[in-house]
Order: sequence, then C-alpha cells, then structure tokens
Amino acid sequence: MQKPDVKAFFDPDTFTVSYVVSDPATKQCAIVDSVLDYNPNAGTTDTGSADQIIDYIKQQGLSVQWLLETHVHADHLSAAPYLQDKVGGRLAIGSHIRTVQDTFGKVFNAGSEFQRDGSQFNQLFDDGDTFKLGEIEAHAMHTPGHTPACMTYLIGDAAFVGDTLFMPDYGTARCDFPGGDAAVLYQSVQKIFALPEQTRMFLCHDYLPAGRTEYVWETTVGAQKQQNIHIHQGISENEFVAMRTRRDADLDMPRLILPSVQVNMRAGRMPPAEDNGIQYLKIPVNVLGRS
Repeated sequence: MQKPDVKAFFDPDTFTVSYVVSDPATKQCAIVDSVLDYNPNAGTTDTGSADQIIDYIKQQGLSVQWLLETHVHADHLSAAPYLQDKVGGRLAIGSHIRTVQDTFGKVFNAGSEFQRDGSQFNQLFDDGDTFKLGEIEAHAMHTPGHTPACMTYLIGDAAFVGDTLFMPDYGTARCDFPGGDAAVLYQSVQKIFALPEQTRMFLCHDYLPAGRTEYVWETTVGAQKQQNIHIHQGISENEFVAMRTRRDADLDMPRLILPSVQVNMRAGRMPPAEDNGIQYLKIPVNVLGRS
C-alpha cells in the first residue's frame, strides 16, 4: 500500500492535531483539520498555528491539493479559508454537512443568507468516493456517530479519523451533540476496524489520560481493535451504547463549541458583517447546555 509522509502539528490550547499529508513522489499535499487560534475572552483570532503549517509547506517545497475537514469541529475554529488564500487547494468535507448546517442554522438563527447546501465548500464527499493525493489513492469513508457528517480519509496506508476514535487508552468520541448517535458510532468504528490492521491511524485530539505524560496521536487499526478501552473487539453494540450514554450524561459542552460551530458550518468563515461593518458571533442561551 502507498505510504504518504505525515507531519503533525499539535495545538495545546485546544488539544487538536492538524496534519500535512504529502505524496513524496509528486510533492502534492493535503492539510487535514487546521486550527485558527481564537481568544474567546477578547473575541480575537490569530493565524500563528496556520502559519506554522504554511512555513512547513514552503520549506518542503509542497503544493497544496486538498484542505480536508473530517467534520464540523466543536472545539476549535478552522483556518481553512486563510490557508486556501495563502497556499491554495480545494476545501472538502463530507456531504452530510448539509444536515449539520440545517440543524445549527436553526440553533443560531442564521437566516436566509446562510446557505444550507454545503456550497461553501469546493468538494462534498459521499461515502465510498475516491480521489487522488498526487499519485496516492485516497478514499472517503462516512463514519458518523459523533456528528452526522464525520468522515474518515484513507490516504494510502494512513487513515485520518477525526474525533471518531482517540488513542486506545482514551477511547471514543462523545455522541451527545445534535445528530450524534452512539449506536451509529459503533457501526462506524466497525467500518474502520475492517481496514488492514497495519493501517496507520491519525487522530484529531489527545487529552493525556491518567498514567500517560506525553501527547500522542498515531496508532494502528490493529492496536485499536485490541486495546481501545471503549470499543475493542468483544464489546457488543449494546454494551458500547450503554457505556457511551452514561459517560456523555456527565460531560460539559466544549469550551469553544458556540464560536466553533457557527464558523465551521460556514467552512471556517465568520458570519457576514452587520450594518456597522463588524462581524458578530451569537451566544444562544439555554439551548445546548444542561440545566
């Protein structure tokens, strides 16, 4: 199986891992799950994390073919529009983004200006779609459960699973966001587990579970099948759903969910400026949180 080069960029503020995935033969690359730095106290953004990616791409002589989003993130803002402006590439996400846009368009009362057809992205992938990264074969797998639009991108021997799975000692994604479903997540993980066991797996986050002192974000399908504390082989769907439901009942909402979702559902763009020329993010009250 073809083996792309993978360079990781870890953002400690949001515990997010972004990737530059490249074909060593053609120097074509993809940027996966980029981060726009955001200070919620001041309402300001910064491109420091994205600029690190740009510097690496230029140093390595790479050409950006794709900007891939595994899902509409609820814990960080995407830097995809900034990166696209600086280094090019086609911005892509799963086609079920339309479901997320419809749901959260209503939550944020986005109005008729907000298109709910995914047209903010250059490419919408359906389950099973194939594409190329340079000369490397790539596949889009719809792996919902955490959100309705979650995708896994299999690029050569490397799978980028977003939030669907964490490191084996941390488990699996939460399923209590609008449109999430623990039973659906279980079935999505089985699709990932059907990949060759030696498939490299790259994760979107790491949170340092008790007993570990270093952040890590790469594992294999085989290691997940044998060791994942939530969903290793032998765990039934009913057992998983019961466990995930109990855990999710005690989780608070992510710190940046309100700014993140309303920006990321717009493909990383801020809402349009109001008549005073200023852009605003809305804070709906008593909608997502638990009383």
